[in-house]
Amino acid sequence: MLQRAISPIRRRLDRAGIFLSAACAVHCVLSILLVSAFGIGGELFFAPDVHRIGLVAATLIAGVAIGWGAVRHRVAAPFVVAMTGLTFMGGALAVPHGIKEAVLTIIGVALVSLGHILNLRHVHSAACKDRCGD
Repeated sequence: MLQRAISPIRRRLDRAGIFLSAACAVHCVLSILLVSAFGIGGELFFAPDVHRIGLVAATLIAGVAIGWGAVRHRVAAPFVVAMTGLTFMGGALAVPHGIKEAVLTIIGVALVSLGHILNLRHVHSAACKDRCGD
């Protein structure tokens, strides 16, 4: 009974993680385009705190949702993929702003998003097995 109440929370966290990853990728691309094309918004879009806060949020959401799924279903792949993505995102904080940072961040958020997608698939397949008796 408790597990049925928890699954919607995990699903929401995974979906929030996917949304956050997509928003981060859009932010990276738009930042480079706007600053390069128009020379505006650099102080806002490239502010280090924006990236640090995004990494903390991504780490918390992934840690809870994907870590929870890994413990519950004993499947490491979503966790490993997401943590690899978070490592890329962390590495992006160590390079100067620009193309290198954007590439590392986009690789990172793609992997974190993939981790959430894999986690959602494992939740779905586990629920099906419970219902179908497999």
